[in-house]
Amino acid sequence: MFSSKTTPTVADRHTGAFSILGTDIVIRGDIAAQSDLHIDGTIEGDIACAALVQGEASTIRGNIAAKSVRLSGTVHGNIEATELVILKTARIEGDLRYDALTIEHGARIDGHLARRPTDAEPALTLVG
Repeated sequence: MFSSKTTPTVADRHTGAFSILGTDIVIRGDIAAQSDLHIDGTIEGDIACAALVQGEASTIRGNIAAKSVRLSGTVHGNIEATELVILKTARIEGDLRYDALTIEHGARIDGHLARRPTDAEPALTLVG
């Protein structure tokens, strides 16, 4: 009559999680997630997540830490990532630390770039 199965918790369902913060969203405070994030809105705080994709109209005022970061909006803060992709519409004010870096022609960066020490393959790719 009673099943021995339990209902999965939120932690059990985490694998493959993806969250989208739309253009009308404004968050004042830090974001910490184990999932991937797609941000089109405005964030005023630090972001730590598995992977981050930023839309063109998005503004982030805070530091970013993620394995994979793909930026196409405005960032005022430092960025640390294993794989960092900066698209031509991106405007960044802050220092960048990365293992692998791709920068499209037209992107604007005002800050220091530093490769994190690794034994990985070449870290810099310029795309025209």
